Amino acid sequence: MKFIIKIVSLSLLFTVCSCKYYNFTGTGKIDAKTFQVNYFQNTAELVEPGIERTFTIELQEIIQNQTNLNLISQGGDLLYEGEITEYRITPMTATADQRAAQNRLTISVLVRFSNKNKEEDDFEKHFSFYHDYPANEQMTGSRLTTALDEIFERITQDVFNQSLAKW
Repeated sequence: MKFIIKIVSLSLLFTVCSCKYYNFTGTGKIDAKTFQVNYFQNTAELVEPGIERTFTIELQEIIQNQTNLNLISQGGDLLYEGEITEYRITPMTATADQRAAQNRLTISVLVRFSNKNKEEDDFEKHFSFYHDYPANEQMTGSRLTTALDEIFERITQDVFNQSLAKW
């Protein structure tokens, strides 16, 4: 009986102690208190108005929701900046009469990340994702909003993982 109590006690001790270094968002100890997200300009050839604002806000929100870092407008310990470099719609599959059956919206974002306290974490990297939709549908209104939500959720999570979760 004493043996079981010791095992349970040790297991509890290791579980409680390990939470100091790991949390449910996957980040380890973050050596920063503040972060800054500069406005991501849209430099893509095909311009969809407003997506740069949407992306900037979504990146800010994921960092605020998954960390205890404070968002500031200048001088953050962590700095995210870059631009939307691609907004492209391409046909993916064709019908028997050579018409597009499915299109793909692809968005790519170049992100430059700087950590004032740990410069070895700095990077400049492209992140990209896509949304497929039937070619007979227009990518406007709520369809566009749904596609952008899906694409930006994936890209911002990838940026978060690369910069803070180290995945």
